[in-house]
Amino acid sequence: MGFLCDESARKTAALSPLCIGSLWVFEHLRPEEVKAIIGIAQPRQYKKRQIIFTQGDPASEMFLVRYGRVKMSRLSSEGNELTLDIMKSGDFVGEQALEESFTYPFTATSIEETLAFSFSKGAFEELILEYPNIGLQLIKKLTRRINWLASRAEIMTSSTLEDRLLKVLSTVALEHGEQSSHGIVIQFPLTHEELSFLVGAHRVSVTKAMKNLKESGKLVQQGKKLSLS
Repeated sequence: MGFLCDESARKTAALSPLCIGSLWVFEHLRPEEVKAIIGIAQPRQYKKRQIIFTQGDPASEMFLVRYGRVKMSRLSSEGNELTLDIMKSGDFVGEQALEESFTYPFTATSIEETLAFSFSKGAFEELILEYPNIGLQLIKKLTRRINWLASRAEIMTSSTLEDRLLKVLSTVALEHGEQSSHGIVIQFPLTHEELSFLVGAHRVSVTKAMKNLKESGKLVQQGKKLSLS
């Protein structure tokens, strides 16, 4: 689901038809539809750990990540930060902007240098009215998202914490990993606290499960990054 031209994206803030056409969510669009999307996209550059929007803010814009990664998190009633997901190039963030009088249900923060393109609610609604096929492709994207959430819920039924942790890390590796001699390397560090929210367990238990997985050879620590054998 990522950009085929991700490396070139780091050299320019321009959104080219080639790049946007390589996204699966837009792969069936006609050239004039791609051109229309580019026409309303506004480039936004974010530094590492910079907030894109905050939970509770009015949802007035949606964002298409061109390169980098964005963490979606939410504050619990106790004031703890819960990591919900990590988005990569080619993913939309903040689709809630398409709802009437809606606020963002989570905070979006760049976890590395990130370039995103923002679309105002009004401009995107007008775009969909003129080009209905764009709206159809977005619906397909949201359907895939729902299917992913369903598979994640299934992971939570795994009998042991180690199984849940390994399945979650495998899912993250498929989305954000690169092949190496040690296996698939997740391309950013994950804290034990973040993993504890992703698998629904206490941080101390996650630390113990991580140790067991490393000792069994299923996980390899490479500096701050993890690889799955």
